[in-house]
Formats: sequence, structure tokens, C-alpha cells
Amino acid sequence: MMVNLTVHTSLYTRFWSSMRLTVAVAMLTISGIGCQQPQSDLIEHPNVLFISLDDMNDWVKPLGGHPQAVTPQLDRFAQTGVNFTRNYAPSPGCNPSRSAMLTGLHPVTSGMYSNYQDWREVPVLQQVQTIGQHFRESGYYTAGAGKIFHYSQVDSIGWDDYYPSIANPMPQEFLPEDRPVNMTAFPFMYNMFDWAPLELSDEETADYQTVSYISDQLQREHDKPFFLAAGIYRPHLPWYVPQEYFDRFPIEDVQKPALLEDDIGDLGPVAQELIVRGGNYHKHVVEADQWEEAIQGYLASVAYADAMLGHLLDALEASPYADNTIVVIWSDHGWQLGEKEHWRKFALWENVIRTVFMMRVPEGIQALPEGSAPGTSTGNLTSLLDIYPTLAELCQLSPRTDYDGMSLTGMLADPSTPVVRPIISTYDYGSYSIRYENWHYIRYIDGSEELYDLETDPEEWNNRAREVGLSDTKAMLAGFIPDNPIDLPEESLIPLMEHHVPPFRSEEYFFSEERAAWMTRFD
Repeated sequence: MMVNLTVHTSLYTRFWSSMRLTVAVAMLTISGIGCQQPQSDLIEHPNVLFISLDDMNDWVKPLGGHPQAVTPQLDRFAQTGVNFTRNYAPSPGCNPSRSAMLTGLHPVTSGMYSNYQDWREVPVLQQVQTIGQHFRESGYYTAGAGKIFHYSQVDSIGWDDYYPSIANPMPQEFLPEDRPVNMTAFPFMYNMFDWAPLELSDEETADYQTVSYISDQLQREHDKPFFLAAGIYRPHLPWYVPQEYFDRFPIEDVQKPALLEDDIGDLGPVAQELIVRGGNYHKHVVEADQWEEAIQGYLASVAYADAMLGHLLDALEASPYADNTIVVIWSDHGWQLGEKEHWRKFALWENVIRTVFMMRVPEGIQALPEGSAPGTSTGNLTSLLDIYPTLAELCQLSPRTDYDGMSLTGMLADPSTPVVRPIISTYDYGSYSIRYENWHYIRYIDGSEELYDLETDPEEWNNRAREVGLSDTKAMLAGFIPDNPIDLPEESLIPLMEHHVPPFRSEEYFFSEERAAWMTRFD
């Protein structure tokens, strides 16, 4: 098999003036594969089953992040597809990460940086096809259920059908009357920061409604290729799932993540602010003696989401479309549960930006006749931004040339071939993570820095940004930071709630008295 490397030019040539790497953002194209089968016998437009898992971090078994995680369905899928073990979110927040992935444009290209924006009001994104629109325009039947875009910020023209409806994409959840159930409330706490077992069956839960709708779509007769999107909401907060999932993790056995005492002593002021943002979750979890209980709730929610995934995989296997459907499984970002004394997302550390991403391509597809390499994994650095261009190539959609990711079609066929590239994530405006080879470099809007060698320090306990001997390495990594990121468009901002932290929307705003006044509420 011959592998040709060509340079991808979109975001990287727009924003990076200097590329100091062996193979600059390589796009793999495979020559001469699948010659045994005549082109006329191959499928030009395969079906797609597109599955999102909300807030799922790297604790799952295929990524090996927590020894107690129970994810047999993800394990099962990993045995048949390609597991991208070093995949990253463009941003550590649901809205900017999903908006970037579903439009193909990085936040620094679009200006869509924060959960507290409406992506539909971002001028750049108003000119771009979403993935649903692109498939629909290309002749596909498009249907979805659950959280794909951010809650009610729906893509109203990207779908032929949606459950419960295009205007209301989230099935109704059962919530206990007296909340919070276990977490002691504190000022400015997100009101869903809670965990508890429910006396419900799977069939009574909201995510089951989502997977049932998509499963029903898989049993229907379709007269055109389909793009079906299932947005499984767990393990997003609140961690309310049926009792049986909590029972799998007896509280006396629950293990905390790997921790280092005084891990935050070498961090700068912005990182310190992120740790205590919104009222200092870690302090209050510890004071409430709920750390193990919270971990139990997260592990239970991961196990529940995995079971919902299993229903979808079973439905596909039992359908007429098992052999002509591409399956993509992804999470929008990771999550922390006390590492660096930090909870939730909204940070740039490895286990916040690292995501689940797996894909399986069946044999007999024109764009990849031999299909993806089954039961394989790759340590090449990839991004959620790569999913859209990959599907567009595999499904032979009408061409777009402005993707900020790259097609992984070649990597699906040959995951072992090294591809060296930087992966860039941004927190709000002006704070960046650069993942490149074994290095993780973070530079915040105030200029403070972190540098980790993940080969020797996978937990990011030793910030080496001040080491003189690494100044050249740090400068090389800093060279990948965008030169001219687009500003956050003010017209896209949504009203803030009391517990919200205003997004970094410019350097001027970050250092402003207006922002300082808002942040005093969290002191």
C-alpha cells in the first residue's frame, strides 16, 4: 500500500506563520486500495450513524483513564473500528466544541469561543454549511435525536426529522423534586451539579428515548442514504441514572483519580482562576464529603451511556444497513473530577481536552473499498475537526475547501503510519493549548504558561515552562499559536446567568474593570 503525504492548508496557513515540524499537517491519501472490486460494485454514498457522548472523558476502557470504568460497548466497538487514542476537542466547552466540529471551522476561524454565545448569531458561521445541511443538500435523509448542537441552539435547516422535534431536540428528563439530592448547594453552584441513583428502568430515561428513535430509524426502509445522529446526554450532569448503574460501583471501593499534593503550586493566575471558577467546586465537594460519591455518580453515568450505545449498536447489527453504514462515536470534550483541584470542563489540561473518538468504515465503499482497519488504534494526534472532512470524503459529498481539520481516510486504512502535526485547542479568546508529539504547551490570555512532557509526566504534575533548557522547545510550540485569531462577535453573546463566568472575549475585556467587578462575586 502506497501512502502519499500532502500538506493541508486551511487553518494552518491562515494562522501559523512558521511550521517547524517534520511533516506539516499531513493528509493521508491512499493509492491503489480496493482494486479487487470493480468501482461499479462499490457504494458511492454510504449511510452514517453519528453518535455523540456528552462530557465523556478519557476514563473509558479504550482510553485507559480509570481502572474502574465499565464500558463493554465501547470496548466492543473498539474491536471492530479504529480507536483514535489521542484525539482533542477544539475547545473545552460543549457549545464551541460542537459548533466547531459540526461546521468544520475552529473557534479561531469563526469567533465561536464560548458556551455563552449562540453559534447561529456568529457571522462567519452564518455563511457555512453545517454537517447536517451538507448531507441533506447532497441527497441524504437526515434525522437526529438528543443533544447534537448545544441544547436549543438547533440547526433548523439541517434535518428532515428530529426527536422530540427540531425546535425541541432534548427528550424530557426525570429530575427528583428535591434537588440537589447529595451535593450541598453553595453560592453560584450550577444547579445540576448533583448525583443520585433513580428508581427508574432504562426505558423510562431520556437517553433511552433518543436511542429508541434512532433504532426505529434503522429498522425503516429508506429510499436514499441516511445520516442519523444520536446525541446521548450522559455523562453530562446531573448524574441521575438508574440504581443498577450505581450498584456496579460500591462507594467503599471507589478510587479517586491519580493526584499530587500541591499540584497547583506551579500554575499561573489564569489557571488558578479556572480552578476556582464559579465558586470553587473542589473546596465545596471536599467540605461536603462527596468526592467519592461524585466519582461514583460519574462512573455510573458513563456505564449508563455505554449501555445506551449498546442499544444503538445492536439495532444497527439487526438492521438491513449493518454492512453499508459508517459509524462514528465521539465525545465533545473531557472532564475533571478533582485533578488539579478542578471540577467540570472549562480548562486546557490533557484530560479536559482529550476526547473519545472511534470510527468504523465497512468494506465496499468507493472512497475506501477495503474499509477501516478493524480492531486497531492510532496514537497520531487528531482533532474533532477532522470528523466532518473525513465523512465528507468517505460519503463523496459536494466539495468544501475551507475545513480546519483534515480527512482521516488514509489513517482509517493504515492507522500505524505516523502523521506529525500540532493540534490546537482554545479556551475562550486568547488562551491556547498546543499538543505536538509528546509535548503539551498552554499559554493563557495573560501570557502565563505551562509546559508538560506527557511521555514522562502523563498526569501533568510538573510544569516545565520556566526551564531554561526548554526555551527553544517552548518557542517552537508557541509558534503554532494563531497570529490573528478572529474576535468574539459581541452580537453572538447570550445573557449570563448568576453562576456564569464571562468569556474571555478580548485582552482588553479580560483586564477590564467590568470583568473584575463581575468576578468579585466568586471571592
